[in-house]
Amino acid sequence: MTKTAIQIHSDTRLGYVHLTVADLERSLAFYQEALGFRLHRQEEDSAYLGAGQTDLLRLTGQPTARRVSRTTGLYHFAILVPTRFALAQSLRCIVETRTTVQGFADHGVSEAIYLADPDGNGIEIYRDRSRDQWPFQNGQLSMVTDPLDVDGLLAELDGHGESWPGLSMETVLGHIHLHVANVAEAEAFYRDVLGFELMQRYGPSASFLSAGGYHHHIGVNTWTGAGAPPPPADAVGLRWFTVCLPDLAELHKVTGRIESAGLVSEERREGLFLRDPSQNGLILAVL
Repeated sequence: MTKTAIQIHSDTRLGYVHLTVADLERSLAFYQEALGFRLHRQEEDSAYLGAGQTDLLRLTGQPTARRVSRTTGLYHFAILVPTRFALAQSLRCIVETRTTVQGFADHGVSEAIYLADPDGNGIEIYRDRSRDQWPFQNGQLSMVTDPLDVDGLLAELDGHGESWPGLSMETVLGHIHLHVANVAEAEAFYRDVLGFELMQRYGPSASFLSAGGYHHHIGVNTWTGAGAPPPPADAVGLRWFTVCLPDLAELHKVTGRIESAGLVSEERREGLFLRDPSQNGLILAVL
């Protein structure tokens, strides 16, 4: 897509996603046994999980939390594994633990597995193709949704019968995809205030934005309905996700744009907290 004058730093990436779950122990068992996360630490009602030393997921238990539908919030968070072999290992673990898969897709830029945790929080596990293999039309990125070659993916495991130690240390939070009330308003926030580049529109109902020319770090859609309300305070799902900037200078630039736009933000221990126009929470922090 056409670059805007405002650009978030190309080294910007996502850090971790923070979810509310109804049963913390149940969720810990799922993420460790079915998906290969490692528990880093547990503090009162919250647990921090990852693959290497960096947290990718924070879970906070709220026993009275309930599922809601037709609201803004999390569509899915996406765990990026480093290789096709690593994705095949994840799939084998999902099969061996009899975990329900919601779907598979080949997006041209990536290969993906879709599922949900016990509270219905959407999850994508994927691997990227190299950028020189990404599909473009008329100079613009053209992600697709084609069937995944599941047999070819599992063939990556041929000759590798050893036990799986869990997610690769190189695994990161690749992107997050959000339900929003209005795509144009979401674009105006993530592109014109934060500075992410618009990479692709999927008709009038979804857009994909990124830093540094990546296919997308942020996805937004109105698939729960245009004008959807935010979830109630006692809902399971997204509390916030973190956007990690490379240094304080870049954080100050983005903070200045937030202030100029008249948006409300709040300093927290984790970083600068704010909400997008659909009330999805995010935190800006330094790497």
